[in-house]
Amino acid sequence: QVQLVESGGGLVQPGGSLRLSCAASGFTFSSYYMYWYRQAPGKERELVAAVTSSNSRTTYAESVKGRFTISRDNAKNTVYLQMNSLKPEDTAVYYCTADRRYWGQGTQVTVSS
Repeated sequence: QVQLVESGGGLVQPGGSLRLSCAASGFTFSSYYMYWYRQAPGKERELVAAVTSSNSRTTYAESVKGRFTISRDNAKNTVYLQMNSLKPEDTAVYYCTADRRYWGQGTQVTVSS
């Protein structure tokens, strides 16, 4: 059974940091590109970051470049999103996905003072 389980979300003040994790099981994790998406209330889901299967290349949305870092540990079947210098506009439900084929349930990130 395929599972993607996100964790690490929560409430943080502007300027703070969070590290999201996504634990995968039920498929060959190391063969898949991994992505983080987010969806804010009333908005469409948008791509935040992506990492290749070998962890050799990453891409980011312009809005998070220089603040967020995506990485993965294929030995642990886990992908991470380190989020620094958080802004209120980063508030959203964050989802991890394997090749946009398998999706997690999401974790809420709220940036507010």
